[in-house]
Amino acid sequence: MELRHLQHFVAVAEDQHFTRAAERLMVSQSGLSASIRALERELQTPLFVRTTRRVTLTEAGRALLAEAERILAQVRAAHEAVAAVQGVLRGTLALGTEQCIAGVHVAELLAAFRRRHPDVEIRLRQWGSAALAEEVAAGRLDLAFAYRTEADPDQLRSVSLTSEPMTVLCHPDHRLARAGAPLAPQDLADEVFVDFHPDWGPRRATDAAFAAAGVRRTVALEVNDVHSLLDLVDENLGIAVVPRHFRHKREALTALPLKDTGEAAYETVALVPSPRATSPAARALMALLDHAAARERGRTAAGDAVPVGPAP
Repeated sequence: MELRHLQHFVAVAEDQHFTRAAERLMVSQSGLSASIRALERELQTPLFVRTTRRVTLTEAGRALLAEAERILAQVRAAHEAVAAVQGVLRGTLALGTEQCIAGVHVAELLAAFRRRHPDVEIRLRQWGSAALAEEVAAGRLDLAFAYRTEADPDQLRSVSLTSEPMTVLCHPDHRLARAGAPLAPQDLADEVFVDFHPDWGPRRATDAAFAAAGVRRTVALEVNDVHSLLDLVDENLGIAVVPRHFRHKREALTALPLKDTGEAAYETVALVPSPRATSPAARALMALLDHAAARERGRTAAGDAVPVGPAP
């Protein structure tokens, strides 16, 4: 099995089209088709279902895709490791993150990384925490900033960045705001909730807190971005339970502490592959992040989580 066969296979799987994949790879369509046929002969099974409009993966193709992506990621890491030993960091840094992540200032961190390593191409993707964990484990991302997750330690490691309590946000005219007291999950059982998709870290933290308290809740208004959530709460259409740092994003809203949730909290982590699969670019970014975090610990008092970014 040749690496170029795997590269061609992954490209066709991503584009779902032979012509587009051939153009992207800058090879002839006939050569690409021959490469895929050779791979199918070697594996003794079809990898694609071909139609006049598109191609889709067979069950065998889906099984191969995850392994092919992991193999190609390891090959890229090997090339980048050799370049790093020679004193030049090259290649690609593929980073994933949730929106408004706590404990790290992503844009500032990437700007500092680019200044230090201008030959590394930066790619950024924004997803929910569950999807980010899958992408890192599969080798499609070098690392990600996300909510803590349980994963196979042979494929994924979690490096803690910060932890903060969850807070209830509501409109100032809401009955909870008028009461002005800390709230337990039991106090919110009959409320209308605004929340994120279940894949998102804040939603997962809130679900865990309510499950630990034995309280069921229904999310009536589900969104996929922070500003929509804040807008809905600002119109008094529901309440939201979010990480504490969200309260600074809309000062007009009332923020009330959430109590009686045991150890449930919003913990931000860096998700990275196993040490042998971590790319030099990912190691360089983590080193930069560690340096910034040490600086913040030296000057930040206890309180809200502070985004970590490099020194100017």
